[in-house]
Amino acid sequence: MKLPRRSLLHLAAGAAALPVLSRIAGAQAYPSRPVRIIAPTGPAGAPDILARLIAPWLSERLGQQFVVENRPGSGNNIGTEAVVRAPADGYTLLIVSSSNTINATLYDKLNFVFLRDIALVAGLISLPFVVVVNPSVPAKTVAELAAYAKANPGKISFGSPGIGTPGHVAGELFKIMAGIEMIHVPYRGGGAVMSDLLGGQVQVFFGSTSLTMEQVTAGKLRALAVTSARRWEGLPDVPTVGDFVPGYEATSLFGVGAPKATPVGIIDRLNREINAALEDPKLNTRLVALGGTLLPGSPADFSKLVADDTEKWAKVIRAVNIKAE
Repeated sequence: MKLPRRSLLHLAAGAAALPVLSRIAGAQAYPSRPVRIIAPTGPAGAPDILARLIAPWLSERLGQQFVVENRPGSGNNIGTEAVVRAPADGYTLLIVSSSNTINATLYDKLNFVFLRDIALVAGLISLPFVVVVNPSVPAKTVAELAAYAKANPGKISFGSPGIGTPGHVAGELFKIMAGIEMIHVPYRGGGAVMSDLLGGQVQVFFGSTSLTMEQVTAGKLRALAVTSARRWEGLPDVPTVGDFVPGYEATSLFGVGAPKATPVGIIDRLNREINAALEDPKLNTRLVALGGTLLPGSPADFSKLVADDTEKWAKVIRAVNIKAE
């Protein structure tokens, strides 16, 4: 039997629409089982904290459990690769951070290409560092620190939680832009840096607000500046590094990612829910208390932030020739 041309056209149009309808139906049905959120650090790291803040919200809104799973190791690469290799169905998510953007250049051989293999879903927050010094350092401003470092070559060292960590590259960027030398001393974690900073074994630390604020408030460390573009309300009288070194900015970006081929409908739904979470008064207050700037926006907005961050740190890593341990 030969079908009329009009019937053939209707059948063809219907067949073409099936994949679209299938994707829409899949997104509407999502999630139908528990979802894993991979935090590629151990407990109490920033990715873990953020995952445990956002997971209950998503569980309540979407009617399925969002379970946080810690997969630390290799500077976030183990957890990231686990998500890259997971099925692209929306049931395995990643807490993305600036460690991912740094590692793209820091490591010569990774089993994945971050910008190619991870779909960026939504931004969460951008966290600044606080430039703190041991009180023995006779500098009360960033300008005075730079002058002291120039007048005393080889006498100023800055600690970091490890080679290629966000605090390390933030310090290296400062050295480049301020035209000074400071000796980098890598540690295994921020707590170890704080111990030696308080003891005077190192003089400077580009540390997170959560690590540094207690000691700053107690007067055991002196806060010279924050590394964000704008002042932080937690230290309203402390200027930005950019006030003394024009153009300087160094923050840690955090957000949510998924395997690259995850359906667009699922990514868009997660993006809407995460943006709604950022506007929720209770959750908003807890996120802002971490000391950062929230990052609402589309997947494309977050993708641009991540791409720009990757390019920025690539320039620093190549300029200083930083190599992963």
